[in-house]
Amino acid sequence: MQIGIDSFAAVVSDPQTGETLAATDRLNNLLEEIETADRAGIDVFGIGEHHRPEYLDSAPALILAAAAARTQRIRLTSAVTVLSASDPVRVFQEFATLDLLSRGRAELVVGRGSFVEAYPLFGLALEDYDALFAEKLELLLQIRDTPNVHWSGQHRPALTGQGIYPRPLQAKLPVWLGAGGTPASFVRAGTLGLPLMVAIIGGDFRQFRPLIDLYRRAGQQAGFAPEQLQVGVHAFGFVGETPEAARDAFWPGHQRLFSALGQERGWRPPTREQFDAACGPTGAYLIGDAQTVAQKVAYVNGALGGLSRLTFQMTNVLLPHQDMLRGIELLGTQVAPRVREGLAAARP
Repeated sequence: MQIGIDSFAAVVSDPQTGETLAATDRLNNLLEEIETADRAGIDVFGIGEHHRPEYLDSAPALILAAAAARTQRIRLTSAVTVLSASDPVRVFQEFATLDLLSRGRAELVVGRGSFVEAYPLFGLALEDYDALFAEKLELLLQIRDTPNVHWSGQHRPALTGQGIYPRPLQAKLPVWLGAGGTPASFVRAGTLGLPLMVAIIGGDFRQFRPLIDLYRRAGQQAGFAPEQLQVGVHAFGFVGETPEAARDAFWPGHQRLFSALGQERGWRPPTREQFDAACGPTGAYLIGDAQTVAQKVAYVNGALGGLSRLTFQMTNVLLPHQDMLRGIELLGTQVAPRVREGLAAARP
């Protein structure tokens, strides 16, 4: 199992003074986080895509390209690319270039996004939400397979064999399909034989097992071998020196984030009791000390029938930078080795 980190490049405030960190400083801190993850042995780092004032990741490929120049081994991916609102030709060119800069470490997770600002921003109709994604995913996969594409659709001008360059270093640029809780998305990923990245931000991990089983059945019915049907999970996580320290460090920023989202989406404000419960043995958060988190990872792996990748969503709008760096170090140097040892010992 690969262990990774995802970031939404959220604007961060100093928890002591309340002052907002300058965008230049926040992005440079983010690059330091990726460098730290690389040194600590983390397998993959993902950057989201948002078009809102509280985030700085509207151009994730640029952030990842900067990270490529400062890292050696860590894989670099989007988390997710809002493909419905993007041009697949340009997306491919950007990530093929990233692949060359990183010497073969680029990946894509594509999805429709959990926010809708990109659609009016780029002149797209929200009612075409699903049709846009289906059509653009088809085109992206064709571009991945051949530089000269003959294609036509409803939402983009036709291609009549034009060359699409550069080509990536990897023979086949990895494209994961990001999904929330929509069964059709799981079936689509399986039918196409794409690796699946499941965003789980609440509830119980076991609730997603039927959807993951649906993905695997769809893939096998489409003729793909079980080992081709990789499953990843993206979930909130953070590692501290003790379980209490981890929860106390992560809670303030988490509370602010979900309170703001709640006002926008009609949710009730989060409570500390709910947060602590989600950090418990079967809750949806991977937050605690190294031993607790490693045990939780093993539980999630078993509950979901085996994972290829687990990425920790560590975005926190009030966490001091040094605490974030320490959390990344603990994840890479203490959690990941425990997970790998446990998986190796469990093999027949």
